Amino acid sequence: MIVEEIMSTEIITLHMHDTIEKACELIYSKPIRHLPIVDNESHVVGIVSDRDIRDVSPSIFHSEEHKEDLQKPIASIMTQDVLTAHPLDFVEDICSLFYEHQIGCLPIVSEGKLVGIVTETDMLHTLVKLTGADQPSSLLEIKVKNRAGVLTDVASVFRRNKINIISVLVYPAKSDNYKILIFRVQTMNPMSVISELKTDGHEVLWPNLPGVSS
Repeated sequence: MIVEEIMSTEIITLHMHDTIEKACELIYSKPIRHLPIVDNESHVVGIVSDRDIRDVSPSIFHSEEHKEDLQKPIASIMTQDVLTAHPLDFVEDICSLFYEHQIGCLPIVSEGKLVGIVTETDMLHTLVKLTGADQPSSLLEIKVKNRAGVLTDVASVFRRNKINIISVLVYPAKSDNYKILIFRVQTMNPMSVISELKTDGHEVLWPNLPGVSS
């Protein structure tokens, strides 16, 4: 899946000379948490978050103090080193940017201009869709040897049992000699396939159902 499929193209932006007060009004009146700051050519020059706004907003107990600070330009509090992505980047790849840099949004830029934005909420919803966690299904966790063709071997067990695979994730095991396969499958009763997986020599970590042959 590419970023273009999930990004929002209805973007509320500000310019560097706009006031902090204007940013406050937008953050508090719109369902947004981030404001990209652009120049006249729609180039991203900074970004402001709701946390930045809260940090400079007067306390409710001292609402009349330092009100002149709200008339300062938004450029005075914006983050200038902004990470961006391209519409054709893969969603799975930009996940690492959210994780590594602990960011809440990612402006999407094409030919140097802002064309969209992706938030951490967008990413979470997309990952739920990609894994199929929003569908009626069962989750199986299987420990397998780290060798070529093992994924095909395990998948063939589901095929023989006429069970559709919704998604597959591969995780490293504690030993380099093994991998952990996470299958989400389209059945609410996986007992027969679990039994067959164990018969074929695969270690089913979850669910470890009592009464199912090992």
